Amino acid sequence: MTEATRWTAVVLAGERPTGDPMARAAGVASKALLPVGGEPMLARPVRALLGSGVIGEVRVLAQQPEPLADVLPQGIKLERSRRTIAETLDGICTDPTTRWPILVTTADHALLDEEMIREFVASSRNVDVAVGFVERGPLLARFPDAQRTWLKFRGGAYSGANLFALTSPKAAAAIHRWRAVEEDRKKGWRVVAQLGLLLMVGAVLRLRTIHQSAQALGRKLGLRMRVVELSNPLAAVDVDKPADLALVEAILAGRA
Repeated sequence: MTEATRWTAVVLAGERPTGDPMARAAGVASKALLPVGGEPMLARPVRALLGSGVIGEVRVLAQQPEPLADVLPQGIKLERSRRTIAETLDGICTDPTTRWPILVTTADHALLDEEMIREFVASSRNVDVAVGFVERGPLLARFPDAQRTWLKFRGGAYSGANLFALTSPKAAAAIHRWRAVEEDRKKGWRVVAQLGLLLMVGAVLRLRTIHQSAQALGRKLGLRMRVVELSNPLAAVDVDKPADLALVEAILAGRA
């Protein structure tokens, strides 16, 4: 892959408004600095992105970026994020200096590796938006006690892999829609209205597969959308709570 076709990677390293309890318990300034496998968690996905061979630039975004500077290698852009994820991504998409396509992931994706990134990028071509998922079966076959949030569709249940592809400025339409949903997330009927009643009913009744649902949502937004099922179930394991941290540490130590 030539430098001209490499992706821009955006790593979301923000905090909840009230801070993160795991970060407080570990005595670190940010969740992204939580010790995982003997090093600050943020270093792990950043290293995987740089080593994948498909990323040309890495941008790390956080509300308080200064404490993260010491754990990042040279050449990484450290920027201040906006109030919400949707506002942050909207700002990136409208920034005239942004180089497309864009891969978005999170600082707590501690098990992200080069092969996951290459697989996701290769499967995200020829669409405007792609979202990574892992099907429940392969993950529970390896880790029966893994605690994930499962989205159920016809043909399977899925957990997000914290990998998102925005391949053209048309992806801004999806971000604008998510921004409206995010702002109304406590008003259920408004969320239904934003996504579309037929899409929501289809999801609740499991009338569509996850791939059909993504295609239908894409048509509604006027863009091409795809779900990418990652072959490695570890793509669905992030560090969102103490049980996740224990599982990740066990995997890295070869105990799981």
